[in-house]
Amino acid sequence: MNLDNQGNTSLQYVYDNFSQYYKTVAKIFEPPSAMEKREFAFSLFKERIMLRHKGFKNQDELIRYLGYTVPLDAYHSCAYYADPTADMDKKGWQGADLIFDIDADHIPTPCNKIHDEWSCITCGFIGKGIPEKCPICGGERFDIKTWPCEECLNSARNETAKLLNMLMHDFGFSGNEIRVFFSGHRGYHVYVESEIIRTLDAVARSEIVSYVSGLGLDLSFFGLDEKKAGKTRFPRTPHLTDPGWRGRLAKAICNFILNARQEDYIRIGLKKHIVEKIMQNKNVLLKSWEDVGPFLAVKGVGVETWRKIIDLHVASLFSKIDTVVTTDIHRLIRMNGTLHGKTGLKKVEFPVSDVEVFDPFKSAIAFRKGTAVVYASDAPRFRLGGEEFGPYRNQKVELPTAAAILLVCKKRAEVIAGDVSRTV
Repeated sequence: MNLDNQGNTSLQYVYDNFSQYYKTVAKIFEPPSAMEKREFAFSLFKERIMLRHKGFKNQDELIRYLGYTVPLDAYHSCAYYADPTADMDKKGWQGADLIFDIDADHIPTPCNKIHDEWSCITCGFIGKGIPEKCPICGGERFDIKTWPCEECLNSARNETAKLLNMLMHDFGFSGNEIRVFFSGHRGYHVYVESEIIRTLDAVARSEIVSYVSGLGLDLSFFGLDEKKAGKTRFPRTPHLTDPGWRGRLAKAICNFILNARQEDYIRIGLKKHIVEKIMQNKNVLLKSWEDVGPFLAVKGVGVETWRKIIDLHVASLFSKIDTVVTTDIHRLIRMNGTLHGKTGLKKVEFPVSDVEVFDPFKSAIAFRKGTAVVYASDAPRFRLGGEEFGPYRNQKVELPTAAAILLVCKKRAEVIAGDVSRTV
């Protein structure tokens, strides 16, 4: 929880606003499908505990419980159970939705070296970005402060769009079977709710993960087999009309050849004379997709050249998902319409067709009235709604409620007692 070290005034401020939200605005939110078969769980503010194995028969029961407990975070299971309130080994698993979590934490972006900060729990060393090991002591446990910036969320949205494209075009799921959500923090959730996948076990789901993530792709699958390099044609060369990864890769390479500059080829490690051959024979290579494929179309442009070009595009085409979430058939996922304890923003559903235009910094705002005066210790520039705020460093500032709660939840500010106007 991000509020563990906050002062009493700040903690009470966030709690009071969450409480008001769950007693008023939250009454209109939609519970998960087949809610009577779901396990619900709640992370609490002051008790610092997780309540699990809760069950509700209808929406009214759930709403009353939210208003009474005022959770910091609220979750439900992706699984369906005969008895969701029983212990895990007695619940009676009946199936689970296919869940994907796309989070900026798993997507390297240049901006995380600017706004994300970590401190080593072992030695106290402080650094920027997302760490793997502490450079001083080699420790792997950190206290991390992240930030949901526009660049991070745009990267997560791009990965979500790639995933949706695969689910609909490669797996054949319809838009009616797919639900898309902004998580309320730094990413997106995608659910596939279909009888076809409901009873898949963890092993089967890991195969879906491998496909979406491009794990284990064999270049011979694309007709690029070194043992066959001496032959006159590559019988399995991908074509633009091929389904799945073959067609996806063919289109990407064709587009690369059409638009790439000399420096783009050099950047992936191709020698200058090879680049010149490719550039001089661009039209030959593009036309070759309609015939036997490009791998033998230009003399001197061989296996290793195409391997480097394919490696570049495989990495750009797969979707960077949290693989553990998708394979976990008992996973708890944040409840739609509830508040995220790290931001105070709502988890929000939106149409699949809106993935390119959805604006989380407008649609996910839960608190649209009131202000608070905070002491902001360190906050980057950010946008909420139509307003921009910051950057702030060691200064007193009056902010709208949504912005104040965001900074407090992210440990970037403290509320100053007596300077609060609280309304949802």
